[in-house]
Amino acid sequence: MDVGGGAVAGDGASSTSSAVSQWTFTLSQRYQHFLDKSTPHVLYRWIFFATIAFIFAIRVFMVQGFYIITYALGIYIIQLLIAFLSPQVDPEVDGPTLPTRGSDEFRPFVRRLPEFKFWYSLSKAVCIAFVLTFFSAFDVPVFWPILLFYWLVLFVSTMKRQIMHMVKYKYVPFTFGKQRYGKKAPSTNERSVSKP
Repeated sequence: MDVGGGAVAGDGASSTSSAVSQWTFTLSQRYQHFLDKSTPHVLYRWIFFATIAFIFAIRVFMVQGFYIITYALGIYIIQLLIAFLSPQVDPEVDGPTLPTRGSDEFRPFVRRLPEFKFWYSLSKAVCIAFVLTFFSAFDVPVFWPILLFYWLVLFVSTMKRQIMHMVKYKYVPFTFGKQRYGKKAPSTNERSVSKP
């Protein structure tokens, strides 16, 4: 026989979980809306990233610690940079799909990691590393010049391998200086005809 007391307790717990899930859903929608609005603003996004990276660097400098966190962040940045500079279809694995001669069909360079995801992953990683600097368990005492030297060696060797890959398969992952196609400005004859 149900007296009704259990139903009230169940309704309270379900309404609390429903309110929390509704709040979480609303928060995630607002966050996604913010990300969607920031997508076309490339310069402002990278200024934001430079700002949070600078704040993180100041935090590490002021505390004089958390070098392991910084080293791990540096390795993650190298990994993301390699994915950003690599084509989506690797010619070493899938064969040379990029044009190698002038008569080959033009195929635009498609990155393995798009610019927005590159920025987003970097920003998240720096924010997580910044939060970790507030927990003393992650402050492992190390001699930081050795870590810096090892990171520099890793960066140089990795970038050398990536540049050799670019040269071998003749692709450039940047659009600086490339010809752009778009609307032509109307010539003087077209302007004079269009005037009433």
